[in-house]
Amino acid sequence: MKALFILLLAQLCSASLVPEREKDPEYWRRQAQETLRNALRLQRLNQNVAKNLILFLGDGMGVSTVTAARILKGQLHGQGEESLLEMDKFPFVALAKTYNTNAQVPDSAGTATAYLCGVKANEGTLGVSAGVTRDRCNTTKGQEVTSILRWAKEAGKAVGIVTTTRVTHATPSAAYAHSANRDWYSDGEMPPDALEGGCKDIARQLVENIPDIEVILGGGRKYMYSKNVSDVEYPHEEKQRGTRLDGRNLIQAWQEAKPHGKVAKYVWHRRELLALNLSRVDFLLGLFEPGDMMYELDRNNDTDPSLSEMVSVAIRMLQKNPRGFFLLVEGGRIDHGHHEGKAKQALHEAVELDRAIGLATRLTSTQDTLSVVTADHSHVFTFGGYTPRGNPIFGLAPMQSDVDRKPFTSILYGNGPGYKIVAGERENVSAVDFAHADYQAQSAVPLRQETHGGEDVAVFARGPMAHLLHGVHEQNYIPHAMAYAACIGSNRGHCNAAARPATPLLLPFLGLLLLLLC
Repeated sequence: MKALFILLLAQLCSASLVPEREKDPEYWRRQAQETLRNALRLQRLNQNVAKNLILFLGDGMGVSTVTAARILKGQLHGQGEESLLEMDKFPFVALAKTYNTNAQVPDSAGTATAYLCGVKANEGTLGVSAGVTRDRCNTTKGQEVTSILRWAKEAGKAVGIVTTTRVTHATPSAAYAHSANRDWYSDGEMPPDALEGGCKDIARQLVENIPDIEVILGGGRKYMYSKNVSDVEYPHEEKQRGTRLDGRNLIQAWQEAKPHGKVAKYVWHRRELLALNLSRVDFLLGLFEPGDMMYELDRNNDTDPSLSEMVSVAIRMLQKNPRGFFLLVEGGRIDHGHHEGKAKQALHEAVELDRAIGLATRLTSTQDTLSVVTADHSHVFTFGGYTPRGNPIFGLAPMQSDVDRKPFTSILYGNGPGYKIVAGERENVSAVDFAHADYQAQSAVPLRQETHGGEDVAVFARGPMAHLLHGVHEQNYIPHAMAYAACIGSNRGHCNAAARPATPLLLPFLGLLLLLLC
């Protein structure tokens, strides 16, 4: 009990006092007036055609995750609740309804089909309509839907995918694949009836469906190689070996599919990636782990690039195309951290995604680049407990339960692996290292994996036509708005009209006005 008192006292003493400037009402009035002036400037809408499109997807980055990541980012830089994420600086914000056609609380595949292909779909399915039933290969034919990545490619733009998961995972694969099951990463994960029915695994579709994707960066090497082929980085680890049954080397197939005279470069090491002379590379494939990439807190800085580093390379590669580009950037392991109940891992992943957003902002212009930040779904993650200003985001609430008389962390989950009973009672968190990166926050219901949440997610937008993202939207609206801004896809009639010079149209009216004046 004494140890707990000292711990709580230390937390309260370390909590920031109210900053002196915030005690003055004029501080808040000036801040509000500045915000008002900025809001009034938004009346001058940016209606340029978007040359470039960037979609940042925080997998599992619900609003509670955004808020907690903001506080974490602030505390990492000696600030706190008042700090700003890069996405907070985007002037237009909307909410997206995330349900799948057959699920109130969605999964990442059905949602990815919505925000990339513009069509809502069933959970577990990728790049197909709701006419496809999960696991049933024979329902797929004729139900394929195309993504905004393909629309951009057909318009002559360069396209790219950057993710911290395997490049065949739900979010990236909806950009290029059509599958009745999100888990069919290679033919080694497919059932015999799907193989006999002619369905292709997702890794094969990555290589074959849109063979001229300029940039693909992430994890997922093992799905490209034959079963039992040793991994280049982990040659003695059986679980990292190739998984393919067809005997193909898809890295080699990817290179051979490129036009004669074009340079297609494959890398698996951070040093190789950062040493590239991008002016001499036409196509880039980087696979830095056999499966998903490491959490940012665990990342090997020698062998694995950060998300920010991959985004920097991708943008510089894609900017070589004078017609512009589309880039999908996924902070995919936010979701994994939450599923494991490891809030510290999840929130540091979100901070790294935000760092990548800031980097992209510096490398592009809001005059010709539409940037959108959103999530596919939320999680049953929360933080509360009447914590004081400046309380460590991973710290204890300043109170004990008035039921079991035990302390609790501010961060909690509705369900998940953090549910622990010790001697018939809830675990006393003061006896464990709750600030550890792999600490599993307590949950109300025991589950091996924590679940998604069903509430709406935020959509942040900046750049040409960003004002089209406003209010509450169905999630599948997002790629339609982005395509409209860039004059790609099926809705392009307004682009031709906008391209015509306005002066000739005004001449008859000017002539009439002159006659009246005379």
